[in-house]
Amino acid sequence: MLILLPPSEGKTAARRGKALDLASLSSPSLTPTRTTLLEALTTLCREDPEKAAAVLDLGPAQRDLVDRNAHLATAPTARADAIYTGVLYDALGFDTLSPAARRRATARVAVTSALFGMVRPGDRIPAYRLSGDTILPGVGSVAGAWREVLGEAVGAAVRTGLLVDLRSSTYAAFWRPTKDLAPRVATVRVLHESEGRRSVVSHFNKATKGRIVRALLEDGADPRTPKALAEALTRLGWTVEVGEATPKGTQLDVVVTAV
Repeated sequence: MLILLPPSEGKTAARRGKALDLASLSSPSLTPTRTTLLEALTTLCREDPEKAAAVLDLGPAQRDLVDRNAHLATAPTARADAIYTGVLYDALGFDTLSPAARRRATARVAVTSALFGMVRPGDRIPAYRLSGDTILPGVGSVAGAWREVLGEAVGAAVRTGLLVDLRSSTYAAFWRPTKDLAPRVATVRVLHESEGRRSVVSHFNKATKGRIVRALLEDGADPRTPKALAEALTRLGWTVEVGEATPKGTQLDVVVTAV
C-alpha cells in the first residue's frame, strides 16, 4: 500500500543539518526535474525578489520566504516528516507514532511536493515555498513539469499494492492514474454532515485524513483493494461509503459529524 499525501503550505525550517543532496532523495528518476525546478526557483528569488514575491503570491510580511528560497541549495535540511506541518500533519503526528507505525510510514507514505515531486518521510529536504499551481518563469506550470515524469515514480513506489490517494485537487493535477492502475486506486473524500446536509469543510477534511493515516499505520492494515480499505476504515470506526469504480479509481466518502 502507498498512501499519497498532499504537502503543507506551511513548513518548519530546520535549524541545523546538512545541505540538500538531490541524489540522496528517494525516486531518483525525478532528479532531473527536481534540479530544473530548484535552479529556476532559487535563481528567481535571488535575482528578482520583487518578481518572486508576485509569482509565489507572497505578501509584504512573507518576504522572508523569498530569501529562504534563494538559499535552498545550502539551507539545512531535516526529515520531510518534520518539515511538513499543518492540520493534516498535526493530526497524523509522525513524531508520536509507535516504532512499528513509524517503520510502516517509511515504507507506505509519500508526500507530493511542488519542488521535489514526491518525497518519503525520511528524505531530508529544506523548508521551501512553492505551490502546486505556480507558473515558474523559465519552466512554466509546475504541475505540467511533474505531469511528464511523476507517473513512473508513483508506479514504481506502489508496485502491485493499493494506492490511497489523499491529494488535494491542486496536487492531483500532477499525475492521474492510468487505466491499468485504476482498480487499485482509492481516492478519499471527507464529508462533514450537519443537520442532514453534507459538505466538504477544509479543516475536517485535512484533520480526518491525518487521523485516517495514523490509524492505518498503527493498526498495520494493508488492504489490497478499495473495498478492503473501506472495510478496514469501517473496522477502525469510520463511516465509509464506497463509490463506483471508474477509469481513475474508486472514491471512498468518509462521513464525519464532529463539530
